[in-house]
Amino acid sequence: MANPKILVFAGSTREGSYNKKLAHVAEKILQGLQVEVSYIDLRNFPMPLYDGDLEAEKGMPEQALRLRHLMNEHGGFLLACPEYNSSIPGVLKNALDWASRPYKDDPDLICFKAKIVNLISASPGRWGGMRSLVAVRSMLNSIGCIVLPSQFCLSAADKAFAADGSLVDPAMQKLLQANCEEFVRVLRKLG
Repeated sequence: MANPKILVFAGSTREGSYNKKLAHVAEKILQGLQVEVSYIDLRNFPMPLYDGDLEAEKGMPEQALRLRHLMNEHGGFLLACPEYNSSIPGVLKNALDWASRPYKDDPDLICFKAKIVNLISASPGRWGGMRSLVAVRSMLNSIGCIVLPSQFCLSAADKAFAADGSLVDPAMQKLLQANCEEFVRVLRKLG
């Protein structure tokens, strides 16, 4: 894939989310690597909790269709995943659950199959959100994504960002840069 298209988003809707901040830092890095980057905020994709009866009665919600369409247009996803009680946040799980549903004549899991995924996380805790990435990785692998083995976890996220949104620690910036460069290399080879 000569000019990969990457969809960047965080699994949080909170305005001051550390993962949104980290996603924006990664977005800037990716923009410097000659790729097409689209950032979305799940806050702009409100969906009801997935319910098979609701789906049977009303079909797929409009915002789920919008998300599916965006995911279909991109060869890779960079997900900044918060850790809620050592696992995946409900808003992210719900969005991915809706996007994974069969729709009309589309092939099953069309917006996930063979998509290259880079997982990053930020948390005020010492593990940097690492435990949530285990659950996210397992789910995405099982629905056909190719999840990079490397990941980036930012601990002490409550102290990690400067007023302008950049990372305070140059070593962390360098690690995230290397993570994003690897992501783009894999996308170009496999995409």
